[in-house]
Amino acid sequence: MGDALWLARVYDKARAAAAGTIYDYIYPCPMDRGVMERWGITPDEFDAAIRSHTTDEAIRAWLAQRAPADRIRAANDWLLNEKQENLDRQDAEEGVTV
Repeated sequence: MGDALWLARVYDKARAAAAGTIYDYIYPCPMDRGVMERWGITPDEFDAAIRSHTTDEAIRAWLAQRAPADRIRAANDWLLNEKQENLDRQDAEEGVTV
């Protein structure tokens, strides 16, 4: 969603956790926390945001107001450069072929 690579995943996980339907996923996992830290927000702030921003566009706009573009880029760079192995393992566990 927008330029924030992790936003769609963390938004879905946060909503599932709030609804009690997260099952074996973990929220906030270390990757979620690492991205949020780089965005400059806390899991509690994100949880509050999902309660009042119930669409993809609304949460994207909320994040854009809270996290400047350089923070979003820093989170994306961290994911793609430092956490690529984690992303590949996650894809494999979820049956995604690259």
